Amino acid sequence: MRDYDEATSFLGDWGPFQLTIFFLLSASIIPNGFTGLSAVFLVAIPEHRCLVPDSANLSQAWRNKDGQPVESRCWRYRLDTLRNFSALGLLPGVDVNVEDIEKEKCLDGWRYDRDLYRSTVVTEWNLICDNDWKVPLTSSLFFLGVLLGSFVSGQLSDRFGRKKVLFATMAVQTGFSIVQVFSVNWEMFTVLFLIVGMGQISNYVAAFILGAEILGKSVRIIFSTLGVCIFYAIGYMLLPLIAYFIRDWRSLLMALTVPGLFCIPLWWVIPESPRWLLSQGRISEAEEIIRRAAKKNRILPPEILFSPSELQDLKEQSYKAYTFFDLLKTRNIRIVTFLSILLWMIISVGYFGLSLNTPNLHGDPYVNCFLSAIIEVPAYIIAWLLLQNFSRRYSTASTLFLGGVVLLFIQLVPQHLNILSILLVMLGKFGITSAFSIVYVYTAELYPTVVRNMGVGASSMASRLGSILSPYFVYLGKSYHFMLQYIMIQ
Repeated sequence: MRDYDEATSFLGDWGPFQLTIFFLLSASIIPNGFTGLSAVFLVAIPEHRCLVPDSANLSQAWRNKDGQPVESRCWRYRLDTLRNFSALGLLPGVDVNVEDIEKEKCLDGWRYDRDLYRSTVVTEWNLICDNDWKVPLTSSLFFLGVLLGSFVSGQLSDRFGRKKVLFATMAVQTGFSIVQVFSVNWEMFTVLFLIVGMGQISNYVAAFILGAEILGKSVRIIFSTLGVCIFYAIGYMLLPLIAYFIRDWRSLLMALTVPGLFCIPLWWVIPESPRWLLSQGRISEAEEIIRRAAKKNRILPPEILFSPSELQDLKEQSYKAYTFFDLLKTRNIRIVTFLSILLWMIISVGYFGLSLNTPNLHGDPYVNCFLSAIIEVPAYIIAWLLLQNFSRRYSTASTLFLGGVVLLFIQLVPQHLNILSILLVMLGKFGITSAFSIVYVYTAELYPTVVRNMGVGASSMASRLGSILSPYFVYLGKSYHFMLQYIMIQ
């Protein structure tokens, strides 16, 4: 009995039809590269200091940073409470009686450094000092939306079709991002960010499934690695380039959202999955798509594409349901499930932790973000080559070992060797990104066919939990010690 791939093998592998689907579906992922890490610039924290009006009987407080006195970010002195006026600078050798100094919060707001960012969500609603906890929460809520979208994307795709869900979720991502531009407060911004996250992952999954079902076996692996992943990296690379020229967060968000509108014409070019149509009993629609594909490839299709028995088998295969408990039935599959969940969570924390931390590295944040994005292209290529020539176990272990070891070495680099630190961070990102790409294939091959989708889905959920935690790793590194996040990630 032939399966679907055998029955449609007459179409070939790389005809005009397959090339069109490959590139259009891959291109539809580019806006995901914008949205997935847009918080790097939208929620960036510029240098700031407590505002002291000239007319007020106040003075700026000082704090010690790298051995030098700098203006305090979160409090200030009241001049009328100081007996020792010369203590204002807190210079070395000056005795200061803290009881003589009355401090107060920045009641008049803050002065922000506008050299890098003209405005961000942080400067718009002063998400600093007592409100600095809102910064990591903003990114975490986006990733919470990604988690929620992961729950429903597969079910929606199975119920309504791959194509409808793909374009509906692209509309959600684009539409709510446009509304987000007009947010009037932080609460509105974050709620909309959560919804955008739901759409972002759902259209990614729908495009991934649609391509995997339309394209043949030999093309499927390339589409899943080099196609989807590299086009995501292209979107990620364009993010700092656009942000460099647009420094206002509302204008930047609008510029990142507009490309999603160019996906609208794809509705009339990308077909529904014939495999899904067959599973729903819509045989004539599926056969029409296959015959159009054959015509585009200049191939004469057979008169009868599927026999009645083959159609019955294809339909029955789609109705067999499995639950999460099937991943715990035997000792072997329990071990696979536990290790996969742990592995995906660790990799996700490392990937998003390093990606979101680029503004905190030495040097220009736009250059650092671009380097973090462009390093993903060779990482995906290396992952594909490793999958082609080496075992999955050694490929995963070697890339993870590379990522962990270089992050360990960062602790040994003197602070004045900034370039070396950045190179090590990028090398660590290279290893973790390669591992992320490999683990998709590895996990899918570890599970039996009947529970493969469920196993990959459970592992993907763990990945989303890791991404939710990652902004707090960055927060700890920025608020306490820059090495803290690298220690926790490795």
